[in-house]
Amino acid sequence: MSTPQEQANLGKVLSFLREWDRGDTTVRSRMLNTFLSQNAGKSFYELECEFAQVSSLFLARLTTWTRLTYMFGTFLGLQLKAIRIFLSASGHDQYLMEFLEDGGVLTLLDILSHTQSKEEDKAEALHLLLTVSNAGHKYKEIICESHGVKVIAERLVESNTEETQKTAWALLESLSQGNPKYQNQIYRILIALMACNSPKAQQLVLHTLRTLQSKKKTAHHSIVEPLLNMLRSLHLEVQGEAINLILDLKCYDVRPMLLSGLVALLRPTKEEVKPHQITEEAEMIKMTGSLPVFVQQAAAAKAIRLLAEEDQELSREFLSLGVIQYLLYAMGNREHTDTQIQASLALEHFIHSFPVIEEHVQRVMGSTLLTAFMHQPGSFYMNLDETQAEILLTNKVDITEVLNGGNSEGGQEEHLNNFNDEDK
Repeated sequence: MSTPQEQANLGKVLSFLREWDRGDTTVRSRMLNTFLSQNAGKSFYELECEFAQVSSLFLARLTTWTRLTYMFGTFLGLQLKAIRIFLSASGHDQYLMEFLEDGGVLTLLDILSHTQSKEEDKAEALHLLLTVSNAGHKYKEIICESHGVKVIAERLVESNTEETQKTAWALLESLSQGNPKYQNQIYRILIALMACNSPKAQQLVLHTLRTLQSKKKTAHHSIVEPLLNMLRSLHLEVQGEAINLILDLKCYDVRPMLLSGLVALLRPTKEEVKPHQITEEAEMIKMTGSLPVFVQQAAAAKAIRLLAEEDQELSREFLSLGVIQYLLYAMGNREHTDTQIQASLALEHFIHSFPVIEEHVQRVMGSTLLTAFMHQPGSFYMNLDETQAEILLTNKVDITEVLNGGNSEGGQEEHLNNFNDEDK
């Protein structure tokens, strides 16, 4: 039998519920404010004690009222914060299960999709979904089964507030972990999100992709093109994340596509001119790209250098792709200093790693300019006049002949082969 105190507490709770059932929105908002101030941070057992073991009756009322009224936005923020007290209560997942059974996840996703919902209410809905996701893999699957990943991704790229973006990102990160059934779906959506227009969202997406990619044995080929496009970003945080992901992908099956793509970016051309249509005349291969194209060119040169510095085999693969000719071309881009610097630093690495390359480069630059280059590669661009830049833009250096065993002068083929043998 219950004690008189327990009966009195139950009577108090039932009176509270009657007031709720009879009250209008003003009364309910007052009751919610009181509930928030008195119950924040309480555990499951503390809430059960407070509500005489019938707290589920209040949660059910709260969930139903939210589902019926969220489209009007009436006290939605209060409703969601009150629900969060239940879902965040430690010690048991009973409230979480009851919330899901009442269609709570679908309601939260509807709030995120509703165009009239306030940004702060959407942020609160994301926090609730994050609480659900963090409860375990079966809860992550419920969100994904409800097409939640797409809705959450939209909030990440469309939101104008950093709080909402970060919460959406944290939720995607949570859903991608310990959720093998939907890992590939999340992976594909993240790849698609790289094309969004929000630099902050791009940075967060790239960071999550790195985490998720590290858990996969293969990389999907569709990741390469949007990733290379990220190198056009004028935001250093985005570009940095993109280069880090490129470095990670060197161990995956997309490596050949990635390396050839990076080399191609060193030589942007007019859209109407196809690579096989380029003639001997310098005017046909002059760059006409905008600043983002030049930024991408510089970033590609930097990525090539970082990759080559990590792995000698990668250096050889780049050489087989004709990277020296392309680096010299990029060094001739007097319209963008950083491109010249990054290309010069990359070329310096290849010359030090494969000394035979120096002879080929000298034929293009001449001994005086090459000496200046080898002395200070990072400031080489300052010594370059228009005529010399034009020579770099029209260079026809072909190291692949040496690599492939073709004709070479001065024993260059033997020199490179001997170098490779010593490196093994």
